[in-house]
Amino acid sequence: MATQTPTQRRAAAKKAAATRKRNASSASARSTSRSARTTARSAATTASTRTKAEAKGLQALALQAERAVLIPVGAALTARDTVVENVKPFTSRNTAEREITKLQKRVVTNLRKFERRGTTARNQLRRELKRNRTQAERFVRRNRRSIESQVKTTRKDIESQIKSARSDFERNANEFVANVTNGIG
Repeated sequence: MATQTPTQRRAAAKKAAATRKRNASSASARSTSRSARTTARSAATTASTRTKAEAKGLQALALQAERAVLIPVGAALTARDTVVENVKPFTSRNTAEREITKLQKRVVTNLRKFERRGTTARNQLRRELKRNRTQAERFVRRNRRSIESQVKTTRKDIESQIKSARSDFERNANEFVANVTNGIG
């Protein structure tokens, strides 16, 4: 819950007091109707209480209106104080030069910070790119070696199968020729 200003607290207290007084006067009016003996005296008290309650309600309303006026006045004074405080260093030549020198130093310091941060980011990016490139090169070399090894093994297998098939063919052809020549002869 937000804290209340003293004016808000007073207004709330007066409003609550007015409500209590109004409630009290209503209760008093009910008891007055029951009691015939004290009707005149109670009526006067009730009227007085009611008048006081209305006065308290008007006071609460006045405090709210006062608050509505005080808020913008306070805001304007705060803004004025801020402007005066910001202009104060520039009222004389010496203080203005001193203030400008301070601002220049602050700008130079901030520029150096930004440059260092940019350099750090660039170096991190370079390292990351180099790491990624190295990993990609290793991956390519490993896969190339694996493929070359598979190609070499497959070529040797095919060559040995071709040699085996050729020697089988030559042997069968020689046997066929021998059988044909033996059968003719």
